[in-house]
Amino acid sequence: MNLTDYHLNPLVSFLDKAPKLFTKADIARYVRAKEIRMINFRYVAADGRLKCLNLPITNSQYLNDILSYGERVDGSSLFPYIEAGASDLYVVPRFCTAFVDPFADIPTLNLLCSYFTKDGLPLESAPEYTLHKAHQVFQKSTGLSFETMGELEFYVTDKTNSLFPTSNQKGYHESAPFNKFEAFRCQAIHLIAKAGGQIKYGHSEVGNFEMDGHAYEQNEIEFLVQPAEAAADQLVIAKWIIRTLAHQHGLHVTFAPKITSGKAGSGLHFHTRMLHAGASVMIRDGVLSPEARRAIAGYMTCAPSLTAFGNTNPTSYFRLVPHQEAPTTICWGDRNRSVLVRVPLGWLGQNHMLSIANPLEPQTVLPDVPPRVTVEMRCPDGSADVYQMIAGLIVAARYGLEMDAEKALSLAEQTYVDVNIHQPGHEDKTKHLQQLPASCYESADRLQSQRAIYEQHGVFSPYLIDGIIQQLKGHDDRNIRERIKQNPALMQELVQRFYHCG
Repeated sequence: MNLTDYHLNPLVSFLDKAPKLFTKADIARYVRAKEIRMINFRYVAADGRLKCLNLPITNSQYLNDILSYGERVDGSSLFPYIEAGASDLYVVPRFCTAFVDPFADIPTLNLLCSYFTKDGLPLESAPEYTLHKAHQVFQKSTGLSFETMGELEFYVTDKTNSLFPTSNQKGYHESAPFNKFEAFRCQAIHLIAKAGGQIKYGHSEVGNFEMDGHAYEQNEIEFLVQPAEAAADQLVIAKWIIRTLAHQHGLHVTFAPKITSGKAGSGLHFHTRMLHAGASVMIRDGVLSPEARRAIAGYMTCAPSLTAFGNTNPTSYFRLVPHQEAPTTICWGDRNRSVLVRVPLGWLGQNHMLSIANPLEPQTVLPDVPPRVTVEMRCPDGSADVYQMIAGLIVAARYGLEMDAEKALSLAEQTYVDVNIHQPGHEDKTKHLQQLPASCYESADRLQSQRAIYEQHGVFSPYLIDGIIQQLKGHDDRNIRERIKQNPALMQELVQRFYHCG
């Protein structure tokens, strides 16, 4: 089957090739054929959001120039750790990220960009280059490649609609008309897919409530597993599309970790898997492989400092509390939603489910079982820097694989939990386990203590680590949960401040 058949991305259909094969000549050919008159360069800054530079295409020479050389930007306005005296950076487009702008009145093509210094070298601390380095080192060290995908949760908000109400905190997989924003979610999914996003599915999530005359409904879009760099690109594009579409509809959207106490927060879980020569190494003889368990040992070791990339503002730590379907204890398990790292239900081909559900289908019809087994990190949220978070996961997995094998497997065994750790009576199962940080300040301290792991082989630059630590400590949120108890209004002040994080 040709992978470009029935493809939503118009560039893939027109060029008849996968995005990773796009060239400058391909982009120029599409621009001319479709009479594109604007190119937007987009790039992620320190706040995790896409920035934009509009470039009008007035003639072929200018088109060739910008596709060949990129443009200049002020790095000190994009990243706080870049000196104003040496702040000029180049942004150079990555052709594999090209997509048609679904919102522009003028025919417009968007391209994500990479940052380069005055010497024409990649900016060591740039988000996308940090991820690229992490994956390169991982492949060289382990002989494996790393893939991931995100579960993007968000709330959609509008004025209260009393028709077909849904019970408080009972919105999981609800459908219209009880779910009010299903049509919005489906339109967002369609536009993200047209922009190149590889989506698994979308659905409503647990969270729904009313507050101050407004209805809040939680949604989730889950992606298909992709190579690490592509997975990050599609997430930042998806967040931009969801927000822009909401703006067009007069709706509010937030990826904030927590909106109010006692209601479900929004996470950004990352599923990960490793491959050798294109084949998954996550399962061996029907059980989780030693390689997978050693990677999990790396996640267990680095979990406290990974929060520095995935839980980056004080409201993150309102979500990471017991009994709210968010992790607090550093442990892992199978199909267990109370743990930090979960191995979800996989497809192992038992019982010919298709034939049982469809008696006309013979049991021999099934192809090989797809390699869908992943390992899910459950603590990150919408405040995460997507590129840094995935880079951190790759570093942590490599750390586990480079650890003495016996030690790594022993650590994985010691941190495995097969019960709901939040239920009374299971204290003996968890008393030896570490807890996640309880604030940005504490997360910064844990990153400081483990920074050598991330800086090894030059993956995370020391300047970047210093900048992250400084930013986290700048929130001054030590003992934030105790302070909230004494002053409940502080929580809503912080929620409003970080409502549009990431």
